[in-house]
Amino acid sequence: MTAPEREPGSPSRVSDVMTRAVVAVGRTALFKDIVERMERWKVSALPVLEGDGRVVGVVSEADLLPKEEFRDSDPDRMTQRSRLADLAKAGAVSAEEVMSTPAVTVHADATLAEAARIMALKRVKRLPVVTPEGVLEGLVSRGDLLKVFLREDAELADEIRRDVLDVLFPAPVEPLHVVVVDGVVTLTGKVPDGTRIPLAVRMIRGVEGVVGLDCHLTGA
Repeated sequence: MTAPEREPGSPSRVSDVMTRAVVAVGRTALFKDIVERMERWKVSALPVLEGDGRVVGVVSEADLLPKEEFRDSDPDRMTQRSRLADLAKAGAVSAEEVMSTPAVTVHADATLAEAARIMALKRVKRLPVVTPEGVLEGLVSRGDLLKVFLREDAELADEIRRDVLDVLFPAPVEPLHVVVVDGVVTLTGKVPDGTRIPLAVRMIRGVEGVVGLDCHLTGA
């Protein structure tokens, strides 16, 4: 048994929360221009694009910092061996030389959970959103993914009733009550088939924006 598709207003995909107006640079952008653009637009990373808009890398503050770190130092042999990539970036003058490549990206139809896993595994704070051909469509950040927790309690309660309870328990023994306070869901009531309660718990926990769940459903 499957639940109905989410309504358009319910965020569940990267396309629902991503920023579509993205500041980017080309391969030949100079170091100082990159820093100035980051400062002007208050961003900490910029996608690097080919002429057709395809993402070929990302320049972040972490990529730029080695130039300052090694500006007036003479690293020892061990540092030279262990931080060869950073030392190369310290001498870079263009985006092509300093960018991290290949770029870690995500598609617009990816789920928010998938985007969150990519960020965690790759230890990045934001992801360029690209088409299957790699062309830039937008940008999604950690903050964008957290927007789902701003959903109204009433909206969460409606979705849980419609997409979970009405589907799994269309004829409850007694009325099922859903109370959502600050994203925490409390369920009470009696259902005819108690074996479906664990499935209901999993589905509700999977609803975007649910912070916690206190389930008091019982079987007949």
